[in-house]
Amino acid sequence: MNKGAQVALASVAAFVLAIGVEVAYLHHKRAVEENEPAVTKTDNRPRLAPDDLVFLKKKHPDSLKDERALIGTTIWVSAGGQMDYYKDSGNHVDYARPVDTLKGAVPLLIKGVFEQVPPKTGRAVARIAAGQRHVLLAFTMPSSTDPKQLYAVPVGHFADGSYEFLTDEIFFYDDPHELYKHWGPEVWAHVDKHEVALGMTENQCMMALGQVIDPHGDTMGERSVTYNNDGHPITIDFEGGKAVKISKDS
Repeated sequence: MNKGAQVALASVAAFVLAIGVEVAYLHHKRAVEENEPAVTKTDNRPRLAPDDLVFLKKKHPDSLKDERALIGTTIWVSAGGQMDYYKDSGNHVDYARPVDTLKGAVPLLIKGVFEQVPPKTGRAVARIAAGQRHVLLAFTMPSSTDPKQLYAVPVGHFADGSYEFLTDEIFFYDDPHELYKHWGPEVWAHVDKHEVALGMTENQCMMALGQVIDPHGDTMGERSVTYNNDGHPITIDFEGGKAVKISKDS
């Protein structure tokens, strides 16, 4: 056998040996892996609660035309316990005589939009700045004892040549009973009566009693919260995300 053939055979032998070593290594690795317990990959991403997955529609109004597009539609109160409303006597309200405060999840059927100059100070401009004039939505309350009575609530103002509206922050454009259907009929029965019960969450209690709150702690669901409840405070202790104690403040 000549020298060249010997070199070629040596190269082939080395290649075959390398392949054999690789195959043996892979076989050994597979055998080890098959005998090792399965390793489950851990997903460290925070799990979102069902409430966090609810899509809340926004309309971003910036003109009277945008607000008038609500006429004939039903909207629902989101900012419960924050907005005073008034009797509408022909596109005019008496700011000194509020009827009551709008409560959470209450439906309003929008009948009109008008402007009025408000007082410069006081409760009437605590939520909606006075500006040069207020913009008010006129509405009826289908769920009230007098569904034909016309009321109005300020939702924005005009100042320095432009309008600013808080409609997106004050209302739901879709029925919250459907948006938060996962709460279940028992919880919604309490919310619609504006009352709370053990086992309810902070969000559910806030929908029932209003958004004017004084939280005692930073961890939601693991603290106590005092709800103003339209001047009738209620303090609720939460543990594990649920109400465990309800106290009416004297």
